[in-house]
Amino acid sequence: MNKAIGLILWLCTGNLCMAQHTLTTILKDAETKEPLTGATVLQIGTTKGATTDENGTVSLTGLSEGRHIFLFRNLGYEERRDTLDFPASEDTLTVYLEATDEDLEEVVISSTRSTRTIENIPTRIEFIGGEELEEKGNMKPGDIRMMLNESTGIQTQQVSATSANSSIRIQGLDGRYTQILKDGFPLYAGFSGGLGLLQTPPLDLKQVEIIKGSSSTLYGGGAIAGLVNLVSKIPTEERELRFLLNGTSAGGLDINGFYGQKFEKVGLTVFASRNSSRPYDPSSTGFTAIPKTERYVLNPKLFVYFNPKTTMNFGINTIFEDRTGGDILYIKGKGDNVHSYFEKNKSSRFSTQFSLDHRFTENSGLTIKNSVNNFNRTITIPDYVFDGKQWSTYSEVAYNNNGKRADWVAGINLYTDNFSEYPKDGFQKRDYGQNTFGGFVQNTFKTTDWLQLETGIRGDYVTDYGFVFLPRISALFTVSPQVTSRLGGGLGYKTPTIFTEETERIQFRSVLPISPQANKLERSYGVSYDINYRTTLFENISLSVNQLFFYTRINDPLLTEFTGSGTVQLVNVDGYVDTKGWETNVKLGYGDFKLFIGYTFTDAWLREGTQKRENPLTARHRLNNVLMYEIEDKWKLGLEAYYYSRQALNDGTTGKPYWTCGFMAEKIWERFSLFVNFENFTDTRQTRFDSIYTGTVTRPIFRDIYAPLDGFVVNGGLKIKL
Repeated sequence: MNKAIGLILWLCTGNLCMAQHTLTTILKDAETKEPLTGATVLQIGTTKGATTDENGTVSLTGLSEGRHIFLFRNLGYEERRDTLDFPASEDTLTVYLEATDEDLEEVVISSTRSTRTIENIPTRIEFIGGEELEEKGNMKPGDIRMMLNESTGIQTQQVSATSANSSIRIQGLDGRYTQILKDGFPLYAGFSGGLGLLQTPPLDLKQVEIIKGSSSTLYGGGAIAGLVNLVSKIPTEERELRFLLNGTSAGGLDINGFYGQKFEKVGLTVFASRNSSRPYDPSSTGFTAIPKTERYVLNPKLFVYFNPKTTMNFGINTIFEDRTGGDILYIKGKGDNVHSYFEKNKSSRFSTQFSLDHRFTENSGLTIKNSVNNFNRTITIPDYVFDGKQWSTYSEVAYNNNGKRADWVAGINLYTDNFSEYPKDGFQKRDYGQNTFGGFVQNTFKTTDWLQLETGIRGDYVTDYGFVFLPRISALFTVSPQVTSRLGGGLGYKTPTIFTEETERIQFRSVLPISPQANKLERSYGVSYDINYRTTLFENISLSVNQLFFYTRINDPLLTEFTGSGTVQLVNVDGYVDTKGWETNVKLGYGDFKLFIGYTFTDAWLREGTQKRENPLTARHRLNNVLMYEIEDKWKLGLEAYYYSRQALNDGTTGKPYWTCGFMAEKIWERFSLFVNFENFTDTRQTRFDSIYTGTVTRPIFRDIYAPLDGFVVNGGLKIKL
């Protein structure tokens, strides 16, 4: 009896073992026949998957007999599906993947200064590529507000009802805590941050990289909430010549042009645009929802390729703009200076960007960078003029070494910021000069196949405020080819200036200067954790889910206080601001359809002594929904819907929740395309359900702007590729 039972068990075990098979695959480039490292193989309908080694080899074990479907994919290559029967006729299978038509350079991340792909960087980075930039450019070709506002966790906050000036809020924190970079240069810091979002057209951008949470190791203070790096296009051997013409039902006109080409030893890019709008008021308030604007932009950039090891580029950015909002009758020439309210903004920007890169070896090199930035802005309202000029510079020397397992970046930098005011009254000047000397080291290390670490330290010496030490760490966990996770955190700081969202609302009138004896640095710490899951459902539906949790705390926040003498003072209150919450992103793909769903929960509070109140102008609940239908090189159709919950306002009241919806269509031919966009076709406007000011029309006191003012606007135009 025992022998019979043993025989049965032996037969069952033998059959079970015989039913288990292994698939060994070598993935190669179809053209070069080179092995593909880091490519993935997934068994459809299961959680089985693996990643290729440096020889392009990967093995999947525990496969049962029968027919199975496998998905082979690698960044920059077309996905391939094969159906295989087991037992297999061959022990090792060689699979060739075809490279896509897109240039692999389009997905290189520059913000972390690493050679790793976005999937292998421990720091969580959100990437907006060229195709998505083009789609957002159809909706708002004149600036980047809409492009950023439609990302989860980001809210572009309008801080002036009449000039439409806006700032970026990441995860509920004020705009001054977000650092905006252009090609890694801080060209929008301090005074020059004003009007920055409104004066950056997207046509000459190659990509946008967003890091949420403290990012101070490489770029210094100011990135408490995160950073946004605007990466410009570079010339390619194939000439690129593009034009965009756009008109709106609100009286806007955009004319943009871009040229880029690389020759043997030199390359050149030139971006030029003219953007204008007529004063527009869809409500009965009599104030402009869109100010009268005329802006000219010219950005030439020269690239020199001395030899394969040494390259240089030098660029100039220029912007000239006149912007007038307020009483629409006055702007149309039917009012006067005494009985009309208006806000005039005359501004100009001039900045240079210089970068020299020399490679000692294929994996190591030295980079020298410098930028000089000049920003002038004059604000004129009845009985008051604010006139200021900022000169700032950024210089850096950095060494990098990129190996198979470890990447190193180390450098020193100097940032100078000098502001001069030219007052037209007897109020004291708010001039200041700030110099910051910094040094940094960052290491990205692949410890095992499932763990990669990125650690960094930075030391900054800020004149008048002392030394700041900024450590940071991030970890990437590869649980499986379908599941990855990131955990990171670090410290940050912000140098005090008079330029905040609160002071911008009052055009800096009666704001007392910052004093190093009375004020101090705002210091922060933050942490975030996310998990990402990718799979294929029913063999033809792609699914990607990303869940992020975040927490940031800022000690001694800089707030405005009204004194008994009628002046406004910026003080570091005894307390802190903390914001916590989560972001959920879901992406579904089926054939030519793509669905994006994003939800953000933000719980932001200000604690001052024993007092506690919600951080104003932060939607606790926000929902993003985008449905895209695209036939490659023929049609693009998009439907959007966004929800904002109630927001606490600075006057103690609460704003109302609202939805906005939009629809975009583009018909594409080989050399040109036609597009039309129905923005906010539900005509959601704050003036429909709430007021935007108190007081009189001639002396208004504007309330917080938390919802759109322009309502339903149609725009459309023509894009040409030559």
